[in-house]
Amino acid sequence: MPAQSSRQPTTLHPTVEQLEPDLREALAALRRSIAAHPAALVAYSGGVDSALVAAIAAEQLGEGAQAITGVSPALAPHLREEARQQAAWMGIQHREIPTAELNDPAYSRNPAERCYACKRELHSLLAELLQAIGTADAVVLDGVNHDDLGDHRPGIRAAQERQVISPLAELGISKAGVRAISRALGFPWWDKPAQPCLASRFPYGEAISAERLQRVAAAEAWLRQRGFQELRVRSQGEAARIELPPAQLPLLLEPGLREALVAAFLDLGFTAMSLDLEGLVSGKLNRDLPQR
Repeated sequence: MPAQSSRQPTTLHPTVEQLEPDLREALAALRRSIAAHPAALVAYSGGVDSALVAAIAAEQLGEGAQAITGVSPALAPHLREEARQQAAWMGIQHREIPTAELNDPAYSRNPAERCYACKRELHSLLAELLQAIGTADAVVLDGVNHDDLGDHRPGIRAAQERQVISPLAELGISKAGVRAISRALGFPWWDKPAQPCLASRFPYGEAISAERLQRVAAAEAWLRQRGFQELRVRSQGEAARIELPPAQLPLLLEPGLREALVAAFLDLGFTAMSLDLEGLVSGKLNRDLPQR
C-alpha cells in the first residue's frame, strides 16, 4: 500500500456541466486516489481514458505527474500529435519514449497474446523511469477502465505484473463514465472515438512489420483527409478491408471517390480493396478467438 498523503484533493478542473451523483462521487474518489501518491507516471496513449487519468494526476500532483507515451510504428502519427496537443492543454509534463516491441517475436508474429508483449515492453521501460525519479512511493498509473476487465486484454496482465495501478478500473468507472466525467470537466476530447493501435488491424497469426503498420497508417490517413473519422483499414494478406460506420458506407462509393481510393491503395501496395458491409465494429478480430 502506498503511504497516505496529507495533500488535500484540489479541483483545478471544475465541472462545467452537471454530473449524476454517482459520477460526482466517482470523480471525487478518483481525485482522492491519485492525490494519495507523491508522484506518478501515467501510461498515456492520448485516448479518453488515459487522458482523464493524466489530467487528474496533473491537477492533484502538479510537477509530480508525468504523462509517458510509448512511440513505435504501431502508433498512428495523428494520434501521436493529438496526445501532444492534449497534454499541452491539460498542463502535464509529457515525454515520448521509443518502444521496441517489434523486435520481440511474441509481438511481431501476432499471436492472440500480442498485447501482453507490447505492454510488457512499455511497462519495463516505465519501471526504469519510475526508479530514476527517486521518489519514494511513486507509482505508475494507466487508463484501464472497468469495462476493459471483461474484454480480451492481455496487456492488463503485463501491467499487473509491474504493480501498475488502474484507478478507473479499481473505482468501477466505465467507458461511459469516463466520457461523462470528461465532458463535465470540459475536456474537448471527451467524445473522441476509440483508436486501438495499428497492430489491431491484422488478423491474429499474420506477421506484423513496421512497413505493414506504416501502410495501414497511410491508408487510414488518406480516408481521414477526406472526412472519414471513425474507420479501420484491416490488412489481410495484401488486401485491405475498410470498415466505416454503416451510415457512411454509401459515401465511399460516390463517383470519383471510389476510383481515387483504388488508385491510392494500389499505390500503397495493396492488391485488393473491399468494403465491410457490416460496418465498423471495434474488436472485430477478437471473434476468431476461442470463446471464454
